[in-house]
Amino acid sequence: MQREDIVKSYFQSWLDKNIEPLENIFSDDVIYSECYGSEYHGLPQILKWFSDWNINGTVLKWKIKRFIHQGMFTAVEWYFECDYNNEIGGFDGVSIIEFDENMKIVNLKEFQSKSEHNCPYE
Repeated sequence: MQREDIVKSYFQSWLDKNIEPLENIFSDDVIYSECYGSEYHGLPQILKWFSDWNINGTVLKWKIKRFIHQGMFTAVEWYFECDYNNEIGGFDGVSIIEFDENMKIVNLKEFQSKSEHNCPYE
């Protein structure tokens, strides 16, 4: 599977609330830094987070805008929207993802930006 397909499969797993693909996407010793500040060390923590989050939350949209590849790294620009505890929110974001030689994610860092933009000088 190509890196773009792996990322798409990961995003789709959240939309489907399907934990099954995660073991094939992440390495056992992955480090995942969420844009909210939480960090998960190892596949077991990611599986626990996924299960716990989906009790109160539903991902409504996770649309990929573009990919940028360099070496074993992929940057993904996206829009994310969810319903968490009956509160809908969304934002733009970027993930910087490092893959290992087995095409599994070993490091992922998320960054967020407000999705509403303005032009203060117009």
